[in-house]
Amino acid sequence: MQPTFVLVHGAFANSFSFAPLQAELGLLGHRSVAVDLPGHGFAATYPPAYQAPQDLAALATAPGAIKDVTLADNAAYLNGVLERAKRNGPVIVVGHSRAGITLTAAANARPDLFDRLVYVSAWCPVALDVNDYYAEPEMASVDVAALAPAMAGNPAELGHLRTNFRTADPAALAAVKEAFLGDATDEEFLTFLNTFQPDENLDAGTSADRARADTWGTVPRTFVRLDGDASMPLAMQDRLIREGDELTPDNPYDVRTLKSSHLKWLIDVEPSARVLGELAAL
Repeated sequence: MQPTFVLVHGAFANSFSFAPLQAELGLLGHRSVAVDLPGHGFAATYPPAYQAPQDLAALATAPGAIKDVTLADNAAYLNGVLERAKRNGPVIVVGHSRAGITLTAAANARPDLFDRLVYVSAWCPVALDVNDYYAEPEMASVDVAALAPAMAGNPAELGHLRTNFRTADPAALAAVKEAFLGDATDEEFLTFLNTFQPDENLDAGTSADRARADTWGTVPRTFVRLDGDASMPLAMQDRLIREGDELTPDNPYDVRTLKSSHLKWLIDVEPSARVLGELAAL
C-alpha cells in the first residue's frame, strides 16, 4: 500500500512552503499532506503594522495568536493528523528544521503512528536541549546576531518570536539570505520570504522532549543532509545523526544528502521528491 507523506514545516513557515514539492510528489504518484502547526497558516497573526507602510513601533508590541502555543500542543496536533492519515495506510512523516523538535516529541508519545521519520536538516535533540546546541563548536559558524536587525519586539514581552520578513533593510535581508537561501536568486529569495509568517512560538522543549530509545528509537528513520546549509552546518547535522545512532545502534539513520541550502530543496523540488519517493519503497 502506498504511504502518505505528512510534511511538517519549520519555524516561521507553514504548509504553503510545500506546494511545489507536493506538486512534484503528486506527479510521481505519491500522496502527501502538508500540515499547519497551531498558530500557523490561516491561524497566524499578521498585524496591520506589518503591512506597508509599516509601523515598526506598533509591530514590536502587537499581540500574536501563537503566544500560548507550546511544543506539546504541536506534538498533540501532529499526532491527531497522523491518527487520521494512518486509516489510509503507512505514514512517512517529514520534518524540516525546527519541525524536527515536534517530530521527536510526537514520536516519543505515539511511536505507533509513525512508519518512518524523516528529518530534513532538522533538529532531533539527543544529548542536549535544542537551544544548548547553539553553544557547541558545530554551530560556531552561525552568526545568530546577524539576524537581529530583522527581529521585531522583545520575545520576553511578546511571549513569542517575531521577525519582520517585510523589512527593506538591505543588511537584514542579506543576512537572512546568506543564512537560509544563499544559493537562490534574489527573486527566488524574496518570493520565498513572502511565504513566511512573522511569529513563531518560543517553546523549543526541555530534556524531557529529547529522543527516547524506547519510543522514538523504535521507528525507522532517515536524515536528509543539506550540504550547503549555513543555518545548520553539516557538522551539526552529522552530530545529530551520530547521537541518534549511538542512542539506538540497532536502528540507525538511513542517511541521504541533497545539494541545497536550508531552503533551496523546497524550490528545486525534483531531487527532493526523488529522494522522498525512494523512501516509499523501503
